[in-house]
Order: sequence, then C-alpha cells, then structure tokens
Amino acid sequence: MKIVIIGASGMVGSAVLRECLNANDVEQVLVVGRSKLPLQHPKLISISSNNLFDLSEIKETLIPYDACLFCLGTSIGDSSEDVYKSLNQTLPLAVAKTLLDANPAMSFTYVSGKGTDSTEQGNVAWARIKGKTENTLLNMGFKDAYMLRPALIIPKNGEQSKTKVYRLLYRYTGWAMRVLQPLFPSMITDTQKVGRAMLTLLRAPASNHIIENEQINLLANQQII
Repeated sequence: MKIVIIGASGMVGSAVLRECLNANDVEQVLVVGRSKLPLQHPKLISISSNNLFDLSEIKETLIPYDACLFCLGTSIGDSSEDVYKSLNQTLPLAVAKTLLDANPAMSFTYVSGKGTDSTEQGNVAWARIKGKTENTLLNMGFKDAYMLRPALIIPKNGEQSKTKVYRLLYRYTGWAMRVLQPLFPSMITDTQKVGRAMLTLLRAPASNHIIENEQINLLANQQII
C-alpha cells in the first residue's frame, strides 16, 4: 500500500505514521504538512506546503497513492468557531477533493471524535461542524471512506498533544487512564490503537463507515502485520 498522511506531526498523526512505517505491507508513506518532518526513513517522503487548503500543485504526485489518513485537527477550545470550522471542515474537504480528483480509487480515513453530530442540527458547535465534515466525506465518492470517532486518546509511545491542557491531563492522570482503558473500551483508546485500526480498515474494508471508540479498539487487534 501507498499511503498519504495529513497531520503527521500531531499526537495522533505521529503515531499513525509510526504504525505505517512499521507495517510490512505499507510500501511508501507521503506526509504532507506545513513543514517537512525531520524524520528519515526509507519508506517516507515528506513534502511541505505553504497552503494545505490548495494542494493542486502536488496533484500529480498524489495519483499513485491508495489511501489518505487525515489526522489534522484542532480543539474548539484553542480557537474561535470560525477558525475551528476552517481547520476541521474546510481544510479536510479541500484536501479530499484534490485527492479524489487525483485518484478516484483512493480511500479516505478521517479522525473525527466521539459525540460528533451526524444530524448537523445540534447545539454543540464542534459536533455539528464535524458532523457536516463526516457526511460530506462519506458522500464524495471515495472507494472507501471511514470516520473514526475516538473518545479519550492516551499517548502510547511518547507522543505529545499540541494542546497544553491535554498535555497536563496526560501528565497527571495518564497512569489512571491506562489502568481504566481495558475496563472502558467505549470511552478510552490510545494513539497506537488508532493507527492500527486505520491500517486494519485498509486491509479489510468494513461495511460500517462510522467507527466508534470501541470498534477502534477491536480493529486494532486484528491483522497486525
């Protein structure tokens, strides 16, 4: 498989990248971000773009890739609603359109969140915005499209959140989360499981395209290569 990752420098994205590079059936990983990654690996190609909202300049480069794992996003607590919408709806949809134009046989996996509002009618802004993003992606025409809805995500291999409050939360309560994780599979997962679940979906497409936290944990334990 050849995989594109958007958001590989974040907490989830860096874990997803690690899982892809360690997988025997992943031939190549193209990371697209605002700056090139310092990481060196024989499977890895890193491209910087000044405008992630318009990837038309690298459209030809995207043609051979089989899947996109979109891990970029931000917390609504970090920004205004307009900025949140721009980064969590306008951006993924713009990237998806370019990818689909480049290769209609590509699959697209989006890291959303537990509680996302598929009706797009609720009072919670972030849930409504991500609901619209999910619904649009599911209907764009990708070969396969999956919306992952993790709840509480524990950093597994030293990854760090870019959000200060989350870093503090993990620092002081991480031990408790790890103890509780097997007891609450519908509420807690970790970065490694998110990455492994994504790869499982690429290897064995599922009929369900909304992937809740408990299913993420189940998928992570399947077909690890």
